[in-house]
Amino acid sequence: MRLLIIEDDREAVAYLVKAFREAGHVADQASDGLDGYAMAREGGYDLLIVDRMLPKLDGLSLIRSLREQEVATPVLILSALGQVDDRVKGLRAGGDDYLPKPYAFSELLARAEVLARRRSSTAGATEATAYRVGDLELDRLSHRVVRAGREIVLQPREFRLLEYLMRHAGQVVTRTMLLENVWDYHFDPQTNVIDVHVSRLRGKIDRGHEHALIQTVRGAGYVVRAEEPRAS
Repeated sequence: MRLLIIEDDREAVAYLVKAFREAGHVADQASDGLDGYAMAREGGYDLLIVDRMLPKLDGLSLIRSLREQEVATPVLILSALGQVDDRVKGLRAGGDDYLPKPYAFSELLARAEVLARRRSSTAGATEATAYRVGDLELDRLSHRVVRAGREIVLQPREFRLLEYLMRHAGQVVTRTMLLENVWDYHFDPQTNVIDVHVSRLRGKIDRGHEHALIQTVRGAGYVVRAEEPRAS
């Protein structure tokens, strides 16, 4: 899930960005309504998390403007204004959910994931929910990974890395592609963060198996590939 957090409280937004990323999601941020509006229109997000009280453009005006421009990205409103009338105003402005402050991050995460899944479902998304390469299986909905009948426990970042590789099975995936789609970084692809995580993932996926599914393509990147049948 790629989401945008529009919140002017620096400590709050730093906490949310860190928490969402640790949960395996990509989180961007905007500190005022105008920047948030511009990013929401151009960013291709799965979800917007919007505080009501924002400088330059308040949260409800931001949401109304997006809906007027036919931006249908789900919006979860966060606000210290938690009375019934406040929630009704937020939903009528175009919000899809409303969570009063203070809140537990576990609830925010659950609500965010529900909204993102609902969007994929109503949009008729055709993206696969499970991938299989050789004897390796990955289920996106249950977050289960199994190889040769044995379940493998992965950390959120490892799961996202493997998911991206399996989604592009048989194709060479460059370090830049991984940085931009798994880490959402845009800097020197020579950083060794990719190699470190791929090495750890290999240890869990390929150790003890005759055929290594995660392969390095020297000078290019990585590829997940099932064992090719031997010529008779």
